[in-house]
Amino acid sequence: MPRKTEGSQDEDAATRHRAKMEKRKAAQDAELASKAIAHKGLLMVHTGAGKGKSTAAFGLVLRALGHGWKVGVVQFCKGAWQTGERRVLEKLGRDEGLVSWHALGEGFTWETQDRARDEAAARRAWAKAQELMADAAIRLLVLDELSIALRYGHLPLGEVLEALKARRDDLHIVVTGRNAKPELIAAADLVTEMTLVKHHFAAGVQAQEGIEF
Repeated sequence: MPRKTEGSQDEDAATRHRAKMEKRKAAQDAELASKAIAHKGLLMVHTGAGKGKSTAAFGLVLRALGHGWKVGVVQFCKGAWQTGERRVLEKLGRDEGLVSWHALGEGFTWETQDRARDEAAARRAWAKAQELMADAAIRLLVLDELSIALRYGHLPLGEVLEALKARRDDLHIVVTGRNAKPELIAAADLVTEMTLVKHHFAAGVQAQEGIEF
């Protein structure tokens, strides 16, 4: 039996690859065709101990802005820090009118050490969130660190869940923060858990401009 040349072996490999990818494409096309819902306002939850929850949410903000959407951001715990994303997105809000940014937190509860103050800040932030949810021009709303406010009982969980479930059909909402409540996870359409594998903070590296804020 004649031995195959290197060229014929390459051709056989290419043929097998093509056949494999044709089957893969057919399966992917069938999977896509089975999805009957073309558009739906999603409730997305970013949680977990790993870094990147808010970072991922602001990545979605940039994607939405690229499509000309109007975006709202309400920060529940953060407020004192002038972050890079806040500077850029607030400027877009001023120049283009596409971003409504509201940093209404006063710091995490272990920093303020004042529960009444934390609850008042959370209520102000939630009132603003509800206002933006009612704004028909807003297509994407980020509720940054809302899960923290819910974890510490600064807001009534039932009230928040009811409002999130009653969101407009064309409104996407992203909730970030560690320890998302099981009820919030159950209500969400998409849940991503950031898993901590390794973090430079454990090696003594402080939070850095441009990376953490």
